[in-house]
Amino acid sequence: MKAEDLKLIVREKYGEIAKQNDQSSSCCGTSSCCSGVDYTVFSESYENQKGYNPEADLNLGCGIPTEFAHINTGNTVVDLGSGAGNDCFVARELVGETGKVIGVDMTEAMIEKARANAEKLGFNNIEFRLGDIENMPVSADAADVVISNCVLNLVPDKAKAFHEIFRILKPGGHLSVSDVVLRGTLHAKIQRAAEMYAGCVSGAIDIDRYLEMMKDSGMINIKVLKDKKISIPDDTLLNFLTKTELKNFKESGAGVYSITVYAEKAI
Repeated sequence: MKAEDLKLIVREKYGEIAKQNDQSSSCCGTSSCCSGVDYTVFSESYENQKGYNPEADLNLGCGIPTEFAHINTGNTVVDLGSGAGNDCFVARELVGETGKVIGVDMTEAMIEKARANAEKLGFNNIEFRLGDIENMPVSADAADVVISNCVLNLVPDKAKAFHEIFRILKPGGHLSVSDVVLRGTLHAKIQRAAEMYAGCVSGAIDIDRYLEMMKDSGMINIKVLKDKKISIPDDTLLNFLTKTELKNFKESGAGVYSITVYAEKAI
């Protein structure tokens, strides 16, 4: 599948999620919208995070990148794939009134939802920009910290995305990214399934390749700070595999993992 076709799939699926009236009726909780893909199998609870806004939490993440981001008062933070603004609002609590948070997302409906959430809260140091992570609408050397939550695996050209992150980071800046990666080989039928791509699975790549791309972009001191195996329900996998194929896939030792990675740009 071509890169632009993949991006269109992601825009459509996440646009559908953004337009739902509430979390209980979102694509995350129904099979009719997302062909049986349950996005919530990756998510973690934000309820104990300062700055958490339930209206901005669509349960689409696979970690809590701000936990490891070392965000300080006055920092400029850029959140890639900011969705309805969940991680941005947590980051805003950490940067305070003197800091700035910029959310970047390629789905117009998500940008609209995030801006509405920010307006309700009266925040004037958060902005949401429509744009592509492979070509970000952010100046070079602009960010003290870059965060992202279960989004880079959806980007077709991950190497370019990491180079863009390096470009927008200030010298001495750093990133904290929660994402989905693989250990072993994903079954070819899952790899080809558009719904699983939009559900963060088939766009994932091998963890060693993922970390190597990050290193090739210029990042240093790369550390995996959290590593958790994701259990994808058999009912979901059986939308794409036969029972025999599912059995063989499980016996292969291949697996889907959520990780949180920290890395720095040299001074």
